[in-house]
This record gives sequence, C-alpha cells and structure tokens, in this order.
Amino acid sequence: MEFQQKLLNYISESLITSNETISIAESVTSGLFQLAFSQMPNASLFYKGGITTYTVDEKVKLLNVNEEEANLCDCVSDTIADQMALGVAQLFDTDWSIAVTGYANPIRNSAFKIFSHYSIAYKGEIILSRKLELHPKTQPLEAQQYFTEFILGCFKCEINKLLILK
Repeated sequence: MEFQQKLLNYISESLITSNETISIAESVTSGLFQLAFSQMPNASLFYKGGITTYTVDEKVKLLNVNEEEANLCDCVSDTIADQMALGVAQLFDTDWSIAVTGYANPIRNSAFKIFSHYSIAYKGEIILSRKLELHPKTQPLEAQQYFTEFILGCFKCEINKLLILK
C-alpha cells in the first residue's frame, strides 16, 4: 500500500509546525489511516494513536458512541462518525481527530452500496462530516484505500483553512 508521500509530508509538517496532535478512529478502513500516519515523517511528534473498532460494544465502550443509535444504524451514519471522532480525541487527548465508518462490501445492511461516513474534529468540535459513496462494483481493498486517500486530502484542506485563519 502506497500513499502519496507529498500529502503525508504536508500533513506531518503542518501538525509539527502548529504543535498539534491527532488521533484516529476507524472501522471500514480497518487500520489504513493508522498505517498512513505511521508513514509520516516524525509521526511520534503529533500522532498519538488510533483505534479500529468494528462492533457496537467496542464503539460504545471505547469511543462513547450512543448504543441505541449505533444499534439502529449498524454503527454506520454521520452521527456515529461524529461520535467516534469526538470519542477518540477525548481518549487520546488530541487537538485533531479523524473517524470513518461504513461499508467496503455491498451487503444487505448497506442497501448493496459501498460508502463511508467520515468526520474530522478539531478542539472538541466537528468541523467536517460527510458521506462518500463509491460504485458498488469497487473492490473492497480499493474502496478502503480510496476512502483513506480521499479523507486525508480533506484533512489537508481543513488544516489549510485553519492555518489561513491563524
């Protein structure tokens, strides 16, 4: 698995320069975000860690996701992604967090679609929360890789917005 090194370097430099930290909560990408952040130069200066949770029980216990809501939507919704992002930031005590949940396989629970809900939080507030849908014939690993790269690109844009404001 290769990530765009220029993108990884940019994120790394931005977080180091601003002296800010990040954590990750993921399910559909199954650790690919954690892999991407581990590939960034000087990751230990800003990347505090990540967590991959698949089950309702683990999302509730570790990320403070609302159990009732999670059961209603099979842990896949914008609200769940938001709760995951806020929960992982609290768990790791970070400035930034990224969370993603969804389906890389078209199954009955996903209405036979491939999509993810992702959220980016900054200092305890959700600043971006969106749904990303792919063609239903996309292969699972390709979907996971696409979700990861796309959301990293979105994260770069959010960093840029905040740097302009500072």
